[in-house]
Amino acid sequence: MATKKEVTVEEKLRTLFDLQLVDSRIDEIRNVRGELPLEVEDLEDEVEGLKTRIEKLNTELENLNTEISNKKNLIEEAKSLIKKYTEQQKNVRNNREYNSLSKEIEFQDLEIQLAEKHIKEFKAQIEQKKEVIKQTKERLSERENHLKHKKGELDDILAETEKEEEALIRKSEEFEGLIEDRLLNAYKRIRSSVKNGLAVVSIERGASAGSFFTIPPQVQMEIASRKKIITDEHSGRILVDPALAEEEKAKMENIFASI
Repeated sequence: MATKKEVTVEEKLRTLFDLQLVDSRIDEIRNVRGELPLEVEDLEDEVEGLKTRIEKLNTELENLNTEISNKKNLIEEAKSLIKKYTEQQKNVRNNREYNSLSKEIEFQDLEIQLAEKHIKEFKAQIEQKKEVIKQTKERLSERENHLKHKKGELDDILAETEKEEEALIRKSEEFEGLIEDRLLNAYKRIRSSVKNGLAVVSIERGASAGSFFTIPPQVQMEIASRKKIITDEHSGRILVDPALAEEEKAKMENIFASI
């Protein structure tokens, strides 16, 4: 990074305008990317969310199948007990023993009915979850394809602009190193608070670029003299004269062409 030194106001204005041109070029590159990085990030999150949902639904399916298996085992056990109690009834010694076994048989029969009811409910839940899984997989496939397309777009743009952006960032840092801290901080403050990040603008048709407020002729002369830093009283932007702006634009175009 270049060392800071005492420079004239005109040199400060030229360096500030050069920095603005570089930073505006970086802004253009990032605007080309636009919302793509955020779109890709959102799509990645959505895809992960859908995958997690499918995993959860598959786990729930496994649990339901386990529940069905458990209920079927319970039914088999109940049937075995009914068979056992029915056999025992043939050898009872009194009505009390017979009635007691009848109650056991009745209870096991109720257990079977309840288990069969649960199995029916579990099977209905399984069909419902299978349908949700099918729909979620379709959505996942569609989102994955969309993500692939958007990633391809982003990769293409990055391949075209990444090298240039990195070179421009280095150039921006180089110019920042030539500007005194107070002035650089003012530039950054203005840049962050105005439209399009334009902190340094030239006069166009008697007004600051992008403004409809006319600058008085006396102020225009002061700006053209390049003896002090003058800001637009309406927007707060730093102003430079058209001739200086054109000279620096031509110079920077050559630099941009070599990047």
